[in-house]
Amino acid sequence: MNKNRQYILLGILVIFPILVFVFLQSMGTNTYPLEIYHTQWIEEVQVDGQPYLDTLRDASALEGHKIVDTIYHHIPDFELTDQEGKVFKGASLDGQVYVADFFFTRCGNPTLCPRMSAELERVQENFKDNDLVKIVSFTVDPVNDTPKVLKEYAGRYQANYEKWKFLTGEKDKIYDLAYYGFKVNAMEEGNEVTPEFLHATKLMLIDAQGRVRGYYEGTNREEVDKLILEIKILLYEIKKS
Repeated sequence: MNKNRQYILLGILVIFPILVFVFLQSMGTNTYPLEIYHTQWIEEVQVDGQPYLDTLRDASALEGHKIVDTIYHHIPDFELTDQEGKVFKGASLDGQVYVADFFFTRCGNPTLCPRMSAELERVQENFKDNDLVKIVSFTVDPVNDTPKVLKEYAGRYQANYEKWKFLTGEKDKIYDLAYYGFKVNAMEEGNEVTPEFLHATKLMLIDAQGRVRGYYEGTNREEVDKLILEIKILLYEIKKS
């Protein structure tokens, strides 16, 4: 009896995200809007009959009023080096959905970086046939994590180099990108003999406009299942547009 309950529970966990996505597709509009993170500022635009109004359906009814336009944070452009020693530019991700994380190959805790990378391997497998979905892993230990080291690490997780990039470069650039770009922590403590690398264990979901749409605990399978579902929702948004 216990085994039967386990099978039923497993079936529910597998089928439920699929049913949710099918339900969303069956609706005329997306009823599961994803949050857009990090408002930069809110801008009030005075409606005064200028060309801006041409984009509105009933411009004349809005004259003399104000439109509140929310400006969201975007991931800044960057230029780093991938596992094949090639230059990788963040601008190449424009128009695509991608998942980002920060890690390092010498991480000795099997419940952290290796677990995150294993979960990202699952993400890769789920979207292996969709060219609009990419994965970008940034090392926080670029001195050790050369392209050669990253390539060996990528091989452990069956990384498809067209879909999943492992990036290295100048330490300050990577740390600034983590803090000011993705809004997560990445830093080095200790000393040259015994360095300690601290980084968030979050996976970040970035939409086609370069905006953060979700943070997920990268060591938690259920959180990554939610990430996979919400990637599908962003893809649906792209399809609708």
